[in-house]
Amino acid sequence: MDIKLYMEQVGQQARKASRAMARADSATRNRALTLIADAIVRDAALLRAANQLDLDAARANGLAPAMLDRLALSDSAIATMVEGLRQIVALSDPIGEISGLKFMPSGIQVGQMRVPLGVIGIIYESRPNVTVDAAGLCIKSGNATILRGGSEAINCNRALAKIVKEGLLGAGLPEDGVQVVDTTDRAAVGALITMPEYVDVIVPRGGKNLIARLIEEATVPMIKHLDGICHVYIDAKADLQKALDIAFNAKCHRYGTCNTMETLLVARAIAPQVLPQLAKLYAAKEVELRADPEAQALLAGYAHLAAATEEDWKTEYLAPILAVKIVADMDEAIEHINHYSSKHTEAIVTEDYTASLRFLREVDSASVMVNASTRFADGFEYGLGAEIGISNDKLHARGPVGLDGLTSLKYVVFGHGEVRK
Repeated sequence: MDIKLYMEQVGQQARKASRAMARADSATRNRALTLIADAIVRDAALLRAANQLDLDAARANGLAPAMLDRLALSDSAIATMVEGLRQIVALSDPIGEISGLKFMPSGIQVGQMRVPLGVIGIIYESRPNVTVDAAGLCIKSGNATILRGGSEAINCNRALAKIVKEGLLGAGLPEDGVQVVDTTDRAAVGALITMPEYVDVIVPRGGKNLIARLIEEATVPMIKHLDGICHVYIDAKADLQKALDIAFNAKCHRYGTCNTMETLLVARAIAPQVLPQLAKLYAAKEVELRADPEAQALLAGYAHLAAATEEDWKTEYLAPILAVKIVADMDEAIEHINHYSSKHTEAIVTEDYTASLRFLREVDSASVMVNASTRFADGFEYGLGAEIGISNDKLHARGPVGLDGLTSLKYVVFGHGEVRK
């Protein structure tokens, strides 16, 4: 296969389809999403069989446990995909919405209309559910999309591509409105990220190495986050049970996700109460704790204890490893977070309302939480229906990127024959 020629054809088809996708009314786009959801339910067994082929090959190739976890398509994951599509159907359609209309002294009316971005290229590893989440959000927001999943999920992604194409055609939309790149050749990624004439924005969802490569090579703008170094700070005025529940869930609910806690900060005043109890919970999951000297003293005797290094504060483990640091107070916690965080998600556990508001204001991350697990930093949990990715940047979109993040605004002007004098 001539990869460059193949990707150029995909890009041309996407650009052509994007015009039809943008023209389609809300009922048509919702019809496509409903048909896709119904077909996923119908073909669940086929999807699981395709996913099993991918899992068997991934294990044979020595894929890391965190990646295997992302790759697995369980019954609950399939149900979540379907529910996500139905949520997207229920969301208000942003396309064509006009806001901020006001009269100018000249007599014209000026406002802004929300419009699709055009063609969105999405590059991701493992997670076959991203194929459906991304397709659903792009269809709803009137965009065409090119999906390049990881080679480890090729069988499942091909099966999902057939379902999506069936739904598009059933609703009278172009089948090229969503295209799954049907090659595992890495050269396809290089082509996709350097086609600004066909692709308007790239959304990468993958490991740090992938995104670092795209930052270096892409000529198409990106909506991205590099990694997820997330923190939980247990304040001196935290409720002890809430602290235990949140700090355990944020780390142990799933290890391989970007919203998993990687560093735990504990106020010195509460550390003797909370750390030994947390250690009992982490011991059951065999979590390795990499602690600063003060925390090590409180955790003496813990079976999986190591001294934290400077590198630990900068690391996204995606594994049962947790960096632990005792801080004097919120000032030190915020300073540590703003220095080491990847600006993804941070949480504070406290019963001090004033302290919680200060944490929300001063922590410079895309999602900041009070008395909740960082695992909630997710488009589905935020009511977006699904997410196309998470952005740690500050321009265009920040945090989980849902429908509004896949649109842009253009100025619209209503006149009554006015001419400029």
